[in-house]
Amino acid sequence: MKLTGRSPARAQAGATLPGVTAPRPVRSRRPVSILTLSAALLGSSLLGLAGARPVAIGGVVQSAAVGTQALPGGEMLPLWTLPRLGVTVRNDPVDVRLLLGTRELRYAPATGWRAVGFTLSAKLPAPQLTGGSLFVPLTALNALGLQVLADTPALLDFAAPASVPAATLPPSPDLGQTPAPGPTTGTAPVPAPTPSPLPQPLPTFTVNLDTVRVSRTLHRTVEVQRVVLELSGAAAASVARLQNGLTVTLSGVSVTPGTQTLESGDTLSLTQSPQGAVVGLTTGGGRSEIFTLNNPERVVIDTTTYLDGAVPPPVDPDALPDGVAYRQLGGLHLLSFDPARYQPRVVSAPTGQASGVADLVKRVGGVAGVNGGYFDPGTHLPVDLVATGGLMTAPSLEKRATLGFTAQGDTLFGYPRPRYVLSGAGFSVTVNSVRAKADPSLLTAFVGDGRTRVGADRLTTLLVAPGAAAVGSALSGVVTPPAGTLAFTFDPARFPQLPRAAGAPLTATLNWRADGGWDAATDALSAGPLLVQGGRVALDPAREGFNTAASIWRPTRQVAFGTLAGQPTIAFLEHGSPEAFAAALAKAGVRDAVRLDSGSSATAFVTGGYANLGGYLNTVWSRPVPNAIVLVPRADAAPAARR
Repeated sequence: MKLTGRSPARAQAGATLPGVTAPRPVRSRRPVSILTLSAALLGSSLLGLAGARPVAIGGVVQSAAVGTQALPGGEMLPLWTLPRLGVTVRNDPVDVRLLLGTRELRYAPATGWRAVGFTLSAKLPAPQLTGGSLFVPLTALNALGLQVLADTPALLDFAAPASVPAATLPPSPDLGQTPAPGPTTGTAPVPAPTPSPLPQPLPTFTVNLDTVRVSRTLHRTVEVQRVVLELSGAAAASVARLQNGLTVTLSGVSVTPGTQTLESGDTLSLTQSPQGAVVGLTTGGGRSEIFTLNNPERVVIDTTTYLDGAVPPPVDPDALPDGVAYRQLGGLHLLSFDPARYQPRVVSAPTGQASGVADLVKRVGGVAGVNGGYFDPGTHLPVDLVATGGLMTAPSLEKRATLGFTAQGDTLFGYPRPRYVLSGAGFSVTVNSVRAKADPSLLTAFVGDGRTRVGADRLTTLLVAPGAAAVGSALSGVVTPPAGTLAFTFDPARFPQLPRAAGAPLTATLNWRADGGWDAATDALSAGPLLVQGGRVALDPAREGFNTAASIWRPTRQVAFGTLAGQPTIAFLEHGSPEAFAAALAKAGVRDAVRLDSGSSATAFVTGGYANLGGYLNTVWSRPVPNAIVLVPRADAAPAARR
């Protein structure tokens, strides 16, 4: 049986599979300060605490797989970890050997623990086999005299050894032999112990576990490890999932026993049982999937581990939905979407609230999204234009670059100055603003959400259903418009031409006041600046009223929405100025692009991961936003093109 990997193996202490040198674990380790303890505490260390604990060696915390476990008999350590502590071992459930200096412990099921070179003062618990690994009690290590730096409820810190043994111990020389007659007391001889019975031979199977292949890939903070078990013939496999990993039993399969520390830090153990081969894999919190292949017969274990639990997973280029393409050009990340399958739309959280981009995407059944325009962090209210489904929910500053989307999914770029216009018998009035707060001097509009109040004493509010040609209700005082209903509030003395009775003719339209197809827009969002137009850098901060000396123009995480090769595209730059962002987009071939709210709000999400990860900050901000641009499956997409 052999073990092969993608990268060259490197020397690693511990028992290994026959003929194989174990690679060094590479999972992150954080240094901890070495605690100074009294001589009394050091002398009493390793007497065992009740629960499992992480383990450090010389002040360096090891991976979770190296920690202790609370098992029958007390707190125990995996036997394969002991060479890291300077202990030479034999990893065999029927013949355990632990050697440290001149002191040795030997264990066999029939005789229990035996001391060589010293005398045991108390009976030691038996080793335990769990999860495919053999565990030995801490009290046994204490009996060997292993040096401990810290023994606390939160950490067990061993001294770093002067050297790490590279070889395993041979079988115990006295295993199964009859000891010589013991010493006498007076004239009566002390009876010699009964010889230990040798373990019964295991059955011979016709199918062998011939080869184990291991590969490991890293995508930023996500590790994917594949273990392939190649068999000489077909065999039934059963899986048992454990708290720290899994075991796979291959019925009727023979295997050469052994234990191996993989490059990831996981432990792979092979054990022969009367039923067949038992493969144990500790995964340190990873998620494993198991499947079988044939020609040749194989069992595959894929383990995905997020190495930093505080960081959401990045985009997996190999697991994107159909019709989504991901490109990375240095610090620039581009997510492009097939317009025959997906179309962009603006999605908003309830008025005055904010949500994570991933939540807004999931709310409408989308596959990806990017945060929207600028907003007030205190109130979560947008500071510039937002329109969804043909309704303007936030007013426009009428000076900054705007993205627009038609019902057919076309993307518009420009500088519209949209206003509501109320028309009736012989009159047409332009609405001054969109907001809930009433002003006696203005004609204001608001799209009801079922909970926000509008209106005031001596003011009239007209409720109009979108697309209707008449007033639904005419009310005085404070009003709570139903969700999705247009509410227009005014002082009748200042706007005498407006009706004040239900049923009166009235039409509310949204005038975009812009050329270039904007009359067909249903969704829109203003942010800015315009970065690229017609494939060229188009930055003009003065035109859009941006203060380039303020923090809004600082080098930071940048995010934009645009088009690339005719496809709607989300763009994310790990770090840089708006000028650097625009130059990178033009170089990548982006035709048109508008910057969205960048910095801490910048979030580019696609099903399963984030593009805004790594680089400058190596994290994902979870700052909620009031609106986002979301890519949703087209209703008219062919069934074969939809997942």
